[in-house]
Amino acid sequence: MAHTLRRRALLGAASLPLLPALAHAQSDWPNRPVRIIVPFPPGQASDIITRLVADELSKRWPQRVVVENRAGGAGAPALEAGARAAPDGYTLTAGTSGTLGVNPSVLPRVPYDAERDFAAITNVAMVPLLVVAHPSLPANTMQELAAAARANPGGLDMASAGPATSQHMAAELLMLRANIRFNIVHYRGSGPAIADVIAGNVKLMTDSVASALPHIREGRVKAIALCSARRVPQLPDVPTIAETLVPGYQAAGWSGLVAPTGTPAEIIRRINADVVAILREPAISARILQMGAVPDPLTPEEFATFIRTEIATFREVARAANVRLEG
Repeated sequence: MAHTLRRRALLGAASLPLLPALAHAQSDWPNRPVRIIVPFPPGQASDIITRLVADELSKRWPQRVVVENRAGGAGAPALEAGARAAPDGYTLTAGTSGTLGVNPSVLPRVPYDAERDFAAITNVAMVPLLVVAHPSLPANTMQELAAAARANPGGLDMASAGPATSQHMAAELLMLRANIRFNIVHYRGSGPAIADVIAGNVKLMTDSVASALPHIREGRVKAIALCSARRVPQLPDVPTIAETLVPGYQAAGWSGLVAPTGTPAEIIRRINADVVAILREPAISARILQMGAVPDPLTPEEFATFIRTEIATFREVARAANVRLEG
């Protein structure tokens, strides 16, 4: 027993000099470049918004912030790389509605735990979704659309940007909460889907504000209701589904920043404070709004709660609608 106690004492004493060194390593962070892994190719909304934030952080920090695109596999390989990185603040990941909110429930094998493997930093931007329709569709409100759907269950086609996309899951959530049924028609992306709505081949679609806004302004499609919890500056007169049909309903695309679990809390707080300050700058906010998104700065605790809520919501939707992806 005495030998064991002496050994523990020696181990404890040996570890003491490491504490000031560790504190110093955190206090002078970052002393080398920081990378942000983006699970999509260049040019997608999450990539553009992340690069905007990375450029601004590079101006504030003594080291550059570089974006590393790792596309493919529904974002799972990129998130796995982010989860397995050293928890030292030098590797961050752009976590999104798809990779953190939806993937855990629709992929048969997810090589990361969306709740346990990441420390939330902040959301960066919401990408609002809305229900749009061809101008020839008689319904102009969600109440009228719901009445038409109940009168003819499954008789109205609704275009989707693809299985398990935020647009698809928002539509499934709407059907689940409102107890209505559309016939979901999947396309390979938002572009082909909205093109068929404009042509009148499919009368309905859940799309992003960013994608649909030019067509709404030109009268090629009409806005029925927003899927987001609140109205958005780009379409201030368009009501939300929560206002008009299903209280509490909300669905949106989003992109935020996470770090590997175990990243020191003071580094998480430092990144959060700087990113939130950036998002509150009028010029940056205006640029994000021009992209069809909405700045959404949160505390680490708020973002962690939001992620858990998204996972629970879309787990319910995936089970109810039997949404699965191969992978």
